[in-house]
Amino acid sequence: MTTTGRFVEVADRVLVLREPVLTVNVTLVLGDGAALLVDTLSTAGQATELAAAIRAVTTDPLTLVNTHHHFDHCFGNATLAGDPARPVWAHELAAATIRDEADRLRREAYAELHPTHPELAAGLADTALLAPTHTVRTEAVLDVGGRQVVLRHPGRGHTDADLVVQVPDADLLVAGDLVEQAGPPAFEDSYPLQWPDALAELSRSISPATVVVPGHGEPVDAEFVRAQHAQLVELAWLIRAGHTGGAPPERVAADAPFPARHALTAARRGYAELDGTA
Repeated sequence: MTTTGRFVEVADRVLVLREPVLTVNVTLVLGDGAALLVDTLSTAGQATELAAAIRAVTTDPLTLVNTHHHFDHCFGNATLAGDPARPVWAHELAAATIRDEADRLRREAYAELHPTHPELAAGLADTALLAPTHTVRTEAVLDVGGRQVVLRHPGRGHTDADLVVQVPDADLLVAGDLVEQAGPPAFEDSYPLQWPDALAELSRSISPATVVVPGHGEPVDAEFVRAQHAQLVELAWLIRAGHTGGAPPERVAADAPFPARHALTAARRGYAELDGTA
C-alpha cells in the first residue's frame, strides 16, 4: 500500500509532499548542493517511501527538522537519518521527549490510531525512534546550500516545543501543527491560553504574500492564519471566563469556535493551566 505521495513545488525550490492517510505535510527545501527536510512521517515504512520520493528530486546531503515530537512528524527519523547519521534538528524539549519517552510516545500513538488505522498503528509499534542530534531553544539559522533557513520557537501552543521553519528568500513558512487546515487544531498536548500569543509571534514574520505550510492540509496564507488566531483568542477568552465563573469545561466547549470534542480537550487543558497543574 502506498502511503506517501510526491513532492509538489509551492514556492521557489521549496516542495511539499502530503501524506494521504493523515494529510501530514513534509517540506523539502533545496539549496545548491544541500537540502533540508521538515518532518519525517509516522513509521519506518512511510519513511522508506518518503526517502524514495526525496531521491526522485535530489540526492544532495540532507538535514532533517522535526516541528515537534508527535509521531506523525518524527517517527521516521531513524530511517531517514541514515548511516552515517544526518543531522536532525528540533526544539530542545521535543528532543528530550523523543529521547527519554520513546515507549510512551509509541504506546500513545498506537492507542490513538488503532481504532481507525490499524495497519498504520501496527507499523508504529515496531518503529525505532531516533532523537534529534541538534536542538533549538529560541532560534537557529541554518545555511542550506547558500539559502538561509530560520528555525524558531514562537512559544507554547500546540505543544511546549513547536518549531516553525522560515525560508525568507522564498517567502515561505512551515508552521507545523501551530496552524491546521485539514481539520481543527489538536489540543491534547496544547497550551490553549498561550497558543494565541505563539500565532501572533509567528504572524509578525509573514506578509500577505507568504506561503504558510500547515501541519496538515493545503498551504494557506496570512489571512487564514489571522482567522485561526482569532478563533484561538476567542477560545482562550471563553476558557478564562468559564474558569473564573466556575463553569464546567463542557459549558466552555459548547460555546467554542471549534468542534465540541476538540474544544472540551482545550477547555480541560486551559483549566489545568489556570490551576497550575499543566
